Amino acid sequence: MKKIKLVKILFLMTLVLGLVGCSKTPQSAKKPKEQHFARAYVVKATPTLYFHGALSNYHSEESLVKAAEKAGVTNSVIRADVNADGKVKLVGTIPQNAVNPIVMVNYKNNVQIDFYKAGRYATNVVKALQEKYGITKMNMVGHSLGNMSIMYYMLENDTNSNLPQLQKQVDIAGHFDGVDSPGLTADLTQPKGLKVVNGKPNKMNKAYKQMLQLRHTYPLHQVEVLNIIGNTQNNSDGVVKNVSSLSLGYLVQDRAKSYQVLTYTGHNAEHGRLTFNSQVERDIINFLWE
Repeated sequence: MKKIKLVKILFLMTLVLGLVGCSKTPQSAKKPKEQHFARAYVVKATPTLYFHGALSNYHSEESLVKAAEKAGVTNSVIRADVNADGKVKLVGTIPQNAVNPIVMVNYKNNVQIDFYKAGRYATNVVKALQEKYGITKMNMVGHSLGNMSIMYYMLENDTNSNLPQLQKQVDIAGHFDGVDSPGLTADLTQPKGLKVVNGKPNKMNKAYKQMLQLRHTYPLHQVEVLNIIGNTQNNSDGVVKNVSSLSLGYLVQDRAKSYQVLTYTGHNAEHGRLTFNSQVERDIINFLWE
């Protein structure tokens, strides 16, 4: 028990500087500049689920969601609260005439480093939405640790054809091959000397090896994937090295319907600020709904 607590503390120390902005809107994001989005958007009942990162909650998703509302993309936003036992409570209602509804997923245990459990949390949210609204398709957006909810959801349900089909996946600042910080578990530690060529890492940590299954089970030619990376300096977003984020490619690009990488630079490309970055907001909106 003490060892588990120590690992969590180390993980918190690793992420705290980069993620402190996730639960608060940065000063520069409080008065966003006027956005110029594409005029034509799809009009569907397909919901988009947002998964926040560690040390955070649904508030870190609000800037992305408000940008979508401002652009006229959606007319319905609800929240899915998930307690530590994985029980889901849907807050709000998606009306029958909802256009591109958004679901802000909110984990009460916001430092869930058991990735399989995070995948089950995500599964429970999807099942709750399916049971109440009969959804057959969905999109998913993850930031930081939230990406592991998506990836392990796909691992857990790779053969379950009864669940809604994933259509589009957005991964923001994902640590797919670990975080470059000492003292973390084998699931979380980025391998030393990590290099990535065409998305394939030369070394793989424990979690990445588990996710290798997706190279054979990720839905074939079904999902469009957008990988968003921040580079503030030294090929890092300040918390996650770009090579770790880029390693997503080897897991999904050969089976995805499409796979693209967008890299952002400057102050607002920092790990915790990417979800408040107006350019990121615009590109996600256009990717999901243009």
